[in-house]
Amino acid sequence: MTSSHEGTFEGLRAQLQEAAATFADGPDALEGILLGIVDDVDHAVREPLEIFPVCHHSPASAIAMARRLREKQPKVVYLELCEDMAPLLTELRNCKLPVAVQSFATEVDGFPVEWSPLSVVAPITEASAEYQAIAYALDTPGVELVLVDRSSDHVFQWDARATESAEPAAPDTPPAEEEAALHGDAVGVEIGDLRPRFAELEEHLLHHGKVRHWSEWWHQYVELPLGDSDHDTYRQVMLLIGSLFRRLAPGDAHRVRVDEDRERYMWTRMREHLAATGADPADCLYVCGAFHAASRVAEFGVHGTDTFEISPPSATTWQHGLIPSSHAAIEAQFGLAAGSVSIAATVWAKNVRRTRVEPFRLAGQAGAKKSRAKKAAAPVGPAPELPPSDKLTGFLQRPPALDRLDEAELLGWSVEIVRAARRNGYLASTADAIAVFETSILLAGMRDRAKPTPYDFQDAAVTCIEKDTVPGRRDVRRLVEIMMGGDRVGQVGYEALPPLARDVHDRLAPLGLKLQQSGVQRALLDIASQPELERCSDALWMLRYLMPQGAARPIMGERKLGERPIQESWDLALGTYQRALIELGYEGVSIEQVLEQRLRRTAYDRRATAATVLEAVEDATLYLRSRRLADELGTHALEVLSAERSVDGAPEVLRRVRRLLAYYRTSEPVLPPWIESFAKTGYAHYCTLLPTAFTDDDATVRQVAAMLGFLFSMESLALSLGCDRTQLELAVAQSHPEEPSKTALLWAAQVQLGHISRADLRAKCDGLLGNPLVVPAYPRYLSGFVHALEPVPGLTDFVVEAVSNAFARLPDPVLLPWLPTLITTLRSGGSELAPLLIREAGRTFPGRLAALDAWVPPWLSQPDPEATRSTHTMEGAHGCTLLAAHPATCDAVAGLLDWEGTWETAEPDRPAGAALLGRHPETAVALEVLLSGA
Repeated sequence: MTSSHEGTFEGLRAQLQEAAATFADGPDALEGILLGIVDDVDHAVREPLEIFPVCHHSPASAIAMARRLREKQPKVVYLELCEDMAPLLTELRNCKLPVAVQSFATEVDGFPVEWSPLSVVAPITEASAEYQAIAYALDTPGVELVLVDRSSDHVFQWDARATESAEPAAPDTPPAEEEAALHGDAVGVEIGDLRPRFAELEEHLLHHGKVRHWSEWWHQYVELPLGDSDHDTYRQVMLLIGSLFRRLAPGDAHRVRVDEDRERYMWTRMREHLAATGADPADCLYVCGAFHAASRVAEFGVHGTDTFEISPPSATTWQHGLIPSSHAAIEAQFGLAAGSVSIAATVWAKNVRRTRVEPFRLAGQAGAKKSRAKKAAAPVGPAPELPPSDKLTGFLQRPPALDRLDEAELLGWSVEIVRAARRNGYLASTADAIAVFETSILLAGMRDRAKPTPYDFQDAAVTCIEKDTVPGRRDVRRLVEIMMGGDRVGQVGYEALPPLARDVHDRLAPLGLKLQQSGVQRALLDIASQPELERCSDALWMLRYLMPQGAARPIMGERKLGERPIQESWDLALGTYQRALIELGYEGVSIEQVLEQRLRRTAYDRRATAATVLEAVEDATLYLRSRRLADELGTHALEVLSAERSVDGAPEVLRRVRRLLAYYRTSEPVLPPWIESFAKTGYAHYCTLLPTAFTDDDATVRQVAAMLGFLFSMESLALSLGCDRTQLELAVAQSHPEEPSKTALLWAAQVQLGHISRADLRAKCDGLLGNPLVVPAYPRYLSGFVHALEPVPGLTDFVVEAVSNAFARLPDPVLLPWLPTLITTLRSGGSELAPLLIREAGRTFPGRLAALDAWVPPWLSQPDPEATRSTHTMEGAHGCTLLAAHPATCDAVAGLLDWEGTWETAEPDRPAGAALLGRHPETAVALEVLLSGA
């Protein structure tokens, strides 16, 4: 420090000390705060390396930055931004702002697994000081841009969650700064997060400033006064605000430690760079948030101590890229009012026209004019450096400037909002435009403003136009935001996309669509006439699987196992979901690689079930057509199934293994070994669990039916592979359910195994209908029979019979009370099986109403058993006569039946024949039919 600067703020100190003694009970506390603020400003101003304090996305900061860069022309620009994001900044020229620089990590090493994926974003708009510094440094020869803030890895190393176990926080501890500033699902970092951290202070400022929210206060009391100020005034006022908010911040130990560590980190990096390059601090500029500019850490300044040790990064591998951002996302990240960033962009454009300051824009930047880019790169002579002077005293004592009312601007706003309201269904007229104009002036006067701000105009428009209802999708407040600039969404250029995203654009190029354009576009694929479009179809189905819903949506066409596409129609919105596509590029170099990684991650997750692994097998076959991956995941599905002790996933397992088995039987010469092992292991597994599942209250009838469906449908394959059917019979014999639906399911299984006949099952149902105590539970028995159609579809006609008998036999006082229960039971538990019943009923019942009176149900028109036995006897006698004429055939049949006998003489009243066939008339009838057919 030089002695020439010692008395710079002495006058201001004296005035503040006098004010503290006048307004405070004791001068110590208030005096310490006020004089400490002045000391912070003086301390930062005296620093040999010029500190340029900024606020994020502030037009005043951007104008002051552009002006100062042209005056000073620094050779080194130190920027408060994550140091690992530096290589990406050159790609900004290929993007349409706003965009965000992103660091992304899917596989973490050194952080808790539940934090994955890790993401850090830093949004950049044209009306921001950081963009002005970046554009100046990248387009000006001989200028070096150095990012000095902590790396993305350190953002999470210093996260509050990492220290919770070691240092428990109080219940009312506010979240860390990064936790409170989320950009989508990512941690947001930015230059100049300048806002009171003391809630009472912010409330006090809003109340006395007669504003509704912080964005409006900043616009009225900082943006407008600093918009035309000189460099020293701007710099000292921003340092004053940063010091004030810093000294009045609550004493959150973790938050204070993170802030100070960031300042130590940045000053350590700057001193390292100065020592390595030998740069003169007078030729450097340090751009940081005003909150960090007013720092008192020991490492502050080029002459600070070198006591801070930067911890090494973790083993996590970070990916970096650019993603689209938007005004709305930035507002959400920093807790700003809706529309404030759009209003800031409008103020920025207006300030550029008014002050005629030439802003810096990257050469080739989307939306930038070439002439301006060239002019920005041309340096002008640096202004002479003057010693800092006290500008704060005059600024604080000067009354606010009363801007002249710009009637033309306000009138244009009023006319435009009425026009927009009419387009959105409001009954607005010219009288409403006049009312909005006058009300804006009235509100500004009530708030001590000579000129209405956009926020005054917004309130006036809502009051005069919206009335009671909103006829359309947008209310008047949103219409004003759109009129002031709207939610601008940035775009990352093709050259700045990761390899995966560029590969997707190249593969979909035959569709002839502008894929980077926002909005929905329709793609028509006639694959039958253009086979080369099948590659586009494959890519689209994988994108549908990987990206959020709406990015790629099929309108016509589907993808099933064993089928090839013919024609498809898609709605694509890849431009709208560009961020999701870019983040896929962080996971791999192709969508096939990313899809395979996702399928493996799903299958090998510790919470994965056999059903989810089979789903991964099906997806690998469906989208990747990879037999290698399908076999690997199928083998893992076998291991997962063997370890399961519940039957929750049985329905899904049955559905998927049936589909895969049908696919392999039609498309492969032999079944894969894994699916044979799966059928064999699953047969034994479900046989073991079957008795427990029948009695377990947590196992639903649908799950038990799925187990039986697996056992019966896979029985032939399992038996051919060495399984024993006795195991299934024992499992059914050991099952003793008490719940009615499971009891009916067990009866159906016994019919399938041949343990009971249909006549026995019909007798059981008749007994249920004849028991008044059981009739209320009959719908639950029917529910069990309906679910039994999954393992025993041959009982469809019997279920129709059971329902019909109930309607035929029960009187209305008994039938009507449980009819709703029957309907709801069938709807909730057997909706997918109801079509089987409907088709069978259509075949059983007559098709015309007139035939219903004479119709006899098939189960009532069965022949009499005695008559059937007599008929069989006569047919057997006829068969014996026939076989007596062919004794060799009779001897052969006797040998097959292991019957040892001799021919006997025929009795007088019956023809001669074999005694064996006389005892087995059914066999005689069958042989007769066989011989007659031959």
